[in-house]
Amino acid sequence: MFQVISFLIYWLKRVDEHSLHAPFIYSFFTQVLKQKHSDSPDIAQIHQQMLSDNRSIQLTDFGAGSRVSSSGQRSIRSIAKYASTPVKFSKMMKHLIHHFQFTEVLELGTSLGINTLYLSSDPQVKVTTLEGDPNIAKIASDNFKASKRENIALIVGNIDETLPKVLKNERKVDLVYIDANHRFEPTLRYFDMILLNCHSESIIILDDIHWSKEMASAWKNLISRPEVTLSIDVFEAGLLWINPKLDKQHYILNF
Repeated sequence: MFQVISFLIYWLKRVDEHSLHAPFIYSFFTQVLKQKHSDSPDIAQIHQQMLSDNRSIQLTDFGAGSRVSSSGQRSIRSIAKYASTPVKFSKMMKHLIHHFQFTEVLELGTSLGINTLYLSSDPQVKVTTLEGDPNIAKIASDNFKASKRENIALIVGNIDETLPKVLKNERKVDLVYIDANHRFEPTLRYFDMILLNCHSESIIILDDIHWSKEMASAWKNLISRPEVTLSIDVFEAGLLWINPKLDKQHYILNF
């Protein structure tokens, strides 16, 4: 019910290019969000294989769990259907990386690796992706090998433990996609840690901001931070800029 009410509020408040006057946000909306993003047949094929895979695996969940099943075992097809980033959003992030000419990407929550494949579509882009569950990570790794991706570094283990190590050795990141844990305190902690590795042009994307009351509270907390200048709610996720050249603004955009 919480998600239904959240979507109704989003639907009533969302705006499009006709209500956008600031040049930066207008350009972002028209050139990134509303662009028709090209298909990637090779990734689509792997995604379809995952959606047809009836094998069950044992899960080790370090976060808030699944919203569709409380079982420790789930089929790969169920994970692909309910726990993967929507393809539409993955395509948008792929285009966003190209639009801003980003080269350093950090992903928290690899899942089956479908979204990671979109993020790493350009061989010049280095993607570091963190996954807590070793069984899911094994499937993601197989998908990366099938796609012959040489620009993905997969780090397996509890993200609470692996993230500090990665950030210590990582260069400044351009794009960060947080799709892990889905709880209030860890989400804010991840943001604070990652912020130290960001630069003024970096974008931090928080997935599932309307997934639960906890995530909605985490999103509200982050958009109120003084270091966050521009925030965009597209319901599926929230995008955060820390660019001091941008005016403090919050938008709810049709996507």
